[in-house]
Amino acid sequence: MITEYSAAQSIKSREHARVSIADFAPEIEAAFPPHFQEWEGRVECVAGQVPDFVRGTYYLNGPARFAMGNVRYRHWLDGDGMVSRLRFDSPGIHFKNRYVQSTKFVGEQEAGRALFRTFGTSFEGSRLNRVNNGLESPVNVSVYPFGERLLAFGEQGLPWELDPDTLKTVGQFTFNGRLNDASPMAAHPKFDAETGEMYNFGIFFSSQTPKLYFYCFDTNGLRYRKAISLPYSCSVHDFALSKQYAIFYLSPYLLDIKPLLQAGATVMDALRWEPERGSRLVVVDRSTGEVAASIAVGNRYCLHLINSFEQRGRLIVDLLEFGAPIYGQYEPLPDFFPNVAHGGPVRFVIGLESRRLEKRVELDYRLAPDFPAIDPRLSMHPYDEFWMLGISATGSDGRKFFDQLVHASWGKGHDCDIYHCAPQCYLGGEPIFVGEPGSQNGAVICQEFDAGNKKSSFLIFESQNVGRGPVARILLDHILYLGFHATFWAETPVP
Repeated sequence: MITEYSAAQSIKSREHARVSIADFAPEIEAAFPPHFQEWEGRVECVAGQVPDFVRGTYYLNGPARFAMGNVRYRHWLDGDGMVSRLRFDSPGIHFKNRYVQSTKFVGEQEAGRALFRTFGTSFEGSRLNRVNNGLESPVNVSVYPFGERLLAFGEQGLPWELDPDTLKTVGQFTFNGRLNDASPMAAHPKFDAETGEMYNFGIFFSSQTPKLYFYCFDTNGLRYRKAISLPYSCSVHDFALSKQYAIFYLSPYLLDIKPLLQAGATVMDALRWEPERGSRLVVVDRSTGEVAASIAVGNRYCLHLINSFEQRGRLIVDLLEFGAPIYGQYEPLPDFFPNVAHGGPVRFVIGLESRRLEKRVELDYRLAPDFPAIDPRLSMHPYDEFWMLGISATGSDGRKFFDQLVHASWGKGHDCDIYHCAPQCYLGGEPIFVGEPGSQNGAVICQEFDAGNKKSSFLIFESQNVGRGPVARILLDHILYLGFHATFWAETPVP
C-alpha cells in the first residue's frame, strides 16, 4: 500500500489535531520568528568554566529567515541559511552570525518579496532554480572547512564559500568550474583527514533513469565523478565513509520530480513513502566509484548515518533508523514532530567476502534521536561512543522538540548518559565533540533555547558525563535560530 506524504494533507490534519492534542513544546514558537538579526561581539556572560583545550572556531548552519514579504514558510527546511561562528581564543569568546548571501537570499532581498519555491512552501509564480531542475537552495543545512576554505551546504545544490573569519559570502563554489547549477549535490560531504579528500553525492531524480552521482574532490578540484543507477528515485540525505567504501542507505521515500517541475508542487508534495519496495544498503568502492554490494535491510527509513569502518573482514555501518520518514515532522512550522516515529541507533555488520548482512544490532534508546556525532579523530575507525539529540515525548501525540542530549555507547547498549533540559527549554545544533589533546575524552557543544525567558545559549559538556549538566553556559545577548549541523575548526590539530 502506498502512503502519501503530502504537505497540504499533513498541514490540514495537524491544524485540526492541534485543537485536542497535547503540547509538549510550550512556547517553542518563540524560537521561530520571521527572521533573526545579524550580530557580532565579544561574549561577556559565561557561567562555569570553558575547558582550556577548547581553542578554535565553532561553526553552525541552520534556517533563520522564515518569512519574506507576505509569504510565511511552513517547513523547517524552507528558511534561509545563517552561519554562526563562536571563536574561542586567549582573550575570550567572540560571536558572529551572518546570512549566507545565496542567489535566493539576495534576489528576494532586492525584490522585497518571496520569489522562489521552497521545500514545503509554494505560492503563485514561485520559481525554481536557474536551470529549472530543482529548488534554488537556501543553503541552510551544514558548514565545513575544506582546506583553507569554509563551505556552507544546502540540499541538492552546490556549496557556497564563506570567509572563515568574517563569514562574508565569497560566492557559489564550483570546484574550479567542474560543476554547475545542474550538478546535484547533498549537504553531507565526508572528509578523509589522511588524504585531504572530500567525498559527496547527489541524486538525479527521474521516473525512468534515477541516478546517484558520487564525487571525489581534493583541494585542486574534482578528481572523479561516477553515475550509479538507482532502483527507484529516492530521497537520500546522508551517507557514510570508511577507508575503502562509501555507504548509502536507500529508503523507499520516493520523489516524483514531474509535479515539482511542471505543476508548482513543493518537494513535500512530491514525496511519498512506499515501504513495500524495501530499503537497501549500497556499498561503493571509494577508489573506483563502482558498486561493491547492494544489500536488502528491511523497509525502514534513515536520515543520518553515524560512522563506518572495516574490521576483521567486516564492514560496520552505524546509523539512525526509523519506521517512517522524518521530513513530514518538520511542518507546520513551529508545530514540529506531532507524531514522530520511534527510532534509534542501529549497527549493520556486513561480511566483506560474502557481501551479505551478518548481523543487525539495535540500541535501546528509541526516542527519535537525530544529529549524531562522534569524536572526529575516530571517523572511519573503530569507536564506541557517540552523541545525539533526542525527544523525550516521542510516542505521545502533540508538538514536541529536542530536549535531551544523549551520550550513547555500543559497548554499554542500554545504559545511556542523558542531559534533560529544564521545562520550556529546547536543544539545537549537532552536538560537536572537541577532543582533549592526549586523551580520549573531550567536550561536547550544543545549543539551548530558553523559550520562557527568550534566551539563547551555547552549552559545553564534559563528554563522558553529559547527565550532570553543562560545565559552561555561554549566554548570548540576543536569540539565535536553532541550527542543524555544526563543526569545530581546531586552532591546532588535536592528536
